[in-house]
Amino acid sequence: MRTAELFEPLPLRRGPAMKNRFMLAPLTNQQSAPDGRATDDDVEWMKRVARGGYALVQTCATTVEAGGRAFRGQLGIHDDDLAPELSRMADAIRAGGALSAVQIHHAGHRARPELGGVPAPASEGNAPGYAALNLDEVERIRDSFVHAARRAERAGFDGVAVHGAFGWILSEFLSPLLNRRTDRYGGSLENRARLIFEVIDGIRAACRPDFQIGLRLSVERYGLRFEELVDVAAEVMHQQKIDYFDLALWDSRQAAPEGSYRDRSMLSAFTGLPRHGVRLGVAGKIRDVARCAELLQEGCDFVLIARAAILCPDFPLRARANPAYVSPTLPVSAAHLREMGLSLPFIDYMRTAWDGFVAREDAEHCPTKTDDQPRI
Repeated sequence: MRTAELFEPLPLRRGPAMKNRFMLAPLTNQQSAPDGRATDDDVEWMKRVARGGYALVQTCATTVEAGGRAFRGQLGIHDDDLAPELSRMADAIRAGGALSAVQIHHAGHRARPELGGVPAPASEGNAPGYAALNLDEVERIRDSFVHAARRAERAGFDGVAVHGAFGWILSEFLSPLLNRRTDRYGGSLENRARLIFEVIDGIRAACRPDFQIGLRLSVERYGLRFEELVDVAAEVMHQQKIDYFDLALWDSRQAAPEGSYRDRSMLSAFTGLPRHGVRLGVAGKIRDVARCAELLQEGCDFVLIARAAILCPDFPLRARANPAYVSPTLPVSAAHLREMGLSLPFIDYMRTAWDGFVAREDAEHCPTKTDDQPRI
């Protein structure tokens, strides 16, 4: 296993190169202020992971509109007043030697009213009691993604990562199950993907030429069609307006369930696409150095570290020191997570949303379980 390749630089189409092949996945942590303002916990977490050896650090999913909130304690970039704390996060990542990106996000029909969110369904029935978005509202949300990218640029981030996964609004529009519109944003795959492409086009036009854009897509649940997602990825890469593509799988080894890719790995459908200089990475149960190296051999340009980064925020440094490194076995104690630099709200989130992550002996400290989406 050639683990040395994990530490080779990776040039991107725009902006600085990644210094190695490790990217920090966007990690839900629920530690921001109720209005979305970054807290000291947010800044300290960015300091911790940036010093951990990652080439590029993404923030957690960050709201482009206040009404698009999906989580308690969700970070926001929906208002200029939030800029000073976001700048502190960008500065912390830069000081740690990593590139930085804000993952920009809107929950769509899954926005949480009890947290101040306003469900914004693509079609009637997705969020009972809430009307489907009209064209003006779709365009407003599209423009909110672009405005958020401009705020990220002004705050000092190297780029943004557009969240098109897990049934949130861009993923919702892609789904023929959830998107039953009859206007230019519904019907054909071209129409259902239109919002993603308009967001990318808007960001590319609004931000400086070397501003980096990533895109995250998932291919599971929410009525998404696997082969359609492969087609969307192919077109995104062909247009060459993004710099990296982040494939969010539940397991990087899993096989495609149907269609012409049946019984092949899901990943292979994407690694076989012409990339036109766009870099491809994957997330999904990547917990040891050997698997990281295998994924490069399977055709990935980089790997996204998620739960393994929560267990040990300096995963890349440990990988460099020990090619046989494997993440700690679950469950782990709350004391271990505190030692790793997680805040108490972050630990509570891992306790309540991820069964089996935090040891049962810590259960007496556990708050009431929430229905927050357990995806990182």
